[in-house]
Amino acid sequence: MALKKRMLPARWFDLRGQLKSGEKKMFTLLGTVVLFIAWQLIVMITNTPKAVFPSPLDVLTAFPVLHFEQALVRETLYSMYLNYGGMFSAALFAIPLGFYIGLQPIARAMTEKQLAVFRYAPLMVLIGVFIALFENEDLMKIQFLAAGIFVYLLPTTIARVDQTRKVYLDTAYTCNASRSQLIWTVYYPSVREQIIQDIKILSPISWTYITIAEMLSYTPGALNGIGRMAYYAGRFGEPDKAIACLLVIFMVAWITDKCFDGLDWLINRHKYVGRAH
Repeated sequence: MALKKRMLPARWFDLRGQLKSGEKKMFTLLGTVVLFIAWQLIVMITNTPKAVFPSPLDVLTAFPVLHFEQALVRETLYSMYLNYGGMFSAALFAIPLGFYIGLQPIARAMTEKQLAVFRYAPLMVLIGVFIALFENEDLMKIQFLAAGIFVYLLPTTIARVDQTRKVYLDTAYTCNASRSQLIWTVYYPSVREQIIQDIKILSPISWTYITIAEMLSYTPGALNGIGRMAYYAGRFGEPDKAIACLLVIFMVAWITDKCFDGLDWLINRHKYVGRAH
């Protein structure tokens, strides 16, 4: 009996098994600790110079310098302002437009192939267009980041319209639902169920463009943001500061994901009924 109690739970090893909330947190913490230990061991074994690949301790000591001398918090908040502005702007236009295109076969036929191609366009090629279109510098940066999400969120929304379950449509037709009733009681709830998680998955795209966006400036030298800080730190031989900036971005991303999960829970509570948290 004592031996059985010491055995690990079999559900930990089930294919696509579910862990309890406390277990998830425990393994998340364990994975983070293992990652930092592996990082430290690699630096020690390879004897890599700090100027090439700093240790976790080197990165940790870079935070006070970034905070007190380079306004880390202020620059992070500025980057968050740009990114969240880009997310909101992309969602504001992409979701209604994608919903409409997904419902209208003519609109889809006229735009679907073109939209698929735009996803492959290097956004940097269009920098001049954004500079010409927007006089406000922050607005230009926000719309630049929004464009990176828009070209993916729009076809994703269209796809979500297609994924509306046939059983719901059949039930609505059986009840003689009108066109507007089909839209607002079947298609709209189906898209709403998934779209918040879609935005969550696509939102990191704007972070990959953050350094480029923050480099766009009408005033020479007037550059702000944590992406810019990370870029210059890496360029001028301060990888400890660059990695410290990346860790801050990772933390912001984690908090953002949790916020999206909370928003999804508030709007689509029926999805979470019966789930273990």
